[in-house]
Amino acid sequence: MSGLKLGLVGLGKIARDQHLPAIAKTDGIDLVAVASRNAKGEGVANYVDLAAMLAGSPELDSIVLCQPPQARFEAAVTAITAGKHVFLEKPPGATVSEVEALIALARKQGVSLFASWHSRYAAAVAAARDWIAQTTIQRIDIAWKEDVRHWHPGQPWIWEAGGFGVFDPGINALSILTEIVPDRVSLLSANLDVPSNCAAPIGATLAMRTGSGAPVDTVFDWRQTGPQTWDIVVETEAGRLRLAEGGNRWFLGDEEQQAGAEEEYPAMYRRFVDMAGGNEIDVDLAPLQLVADAFLCGRHAATEAFHD
Repeated sequence: MSGLKLGLVGLGKIARDQHLPAIAKTDGIDLVAVASRNAKGEGVANYVDLAAMLAGSPELDSIVLCQPPQARFEAAVTAITAGKHVFLEKPPGATVSEVEALIALARKQGVSLFASWHSRYAAAVAAARDWIAQTTIQRIDIAWKEDVRHWHPGQPWIWEAGGFGVFDPGINALSILTEIVPDRVSLLSANLDVPSNCAAPIGATLAMRTGSGAPVDTVFDWRQTGPQTWDIVVETEAGRLRLAEGGNRWFLGDEEQQAGAEEEYPAMYRRFVDMAGGNEIDVDLAPLQLVADAFLCGRHAATEAFHD
């Protein structure tokens, strides 16, 4: 066994669907242990929690945290204090201030900290960013609409305070937005549709603008059935660019452009391996800050109760 010795905390749907396959195909990192209350990894040491994992597998030098955001801060503090490099599933935390505290702690401990905005690694995002950098943005429209019952079945934490609700997928769009826009994006107003039996929204509309003044209109909705929508349309002086399928396809006008391979999570693990060699910090707070601003100044409207 060679490379980084990794422990994974939180063996849920995202870990099984994305993290385990990505780890298996990434050179320079080996999964040694899993900590989960309700599941076990195959061929590795298994523990009920992070503390037990750190005690039972002291050879670990890196930790990936895949549990809900409400629990991630304390786990990250524990791992960083133990001298481990830390990979944070998105969102990196439940609040901006706790992530800022993790950055400071990682610097003090001399370990790497990675906020993994996986949608930034989608196949077409880098090419779209580079094309946009050569022109002037006039306006941006974002539509991120999906069926929560399909993507997040039986996950009550996502409807609780700190669970983000529709901003759990919506922050993916914001991570792409803040990657492809060459200047800072700020929030002007927000409207949040909150089910009467939940603490987090099921729908949201955001009005934003770029640093150069271009408007950004955004719709997030978790009530869409049938075909799902993950689109960002950028009107520019050079024409219209559309990112589709969550950033994996892109079009200039009606003509599809060449994109790279779809391997968001393997790309992030390669980045994490490189970071650990230099004890780097790669934590961009811009997407999380926009979500925090929406919760801070958004108008809340009660809507019908949600039942999974």
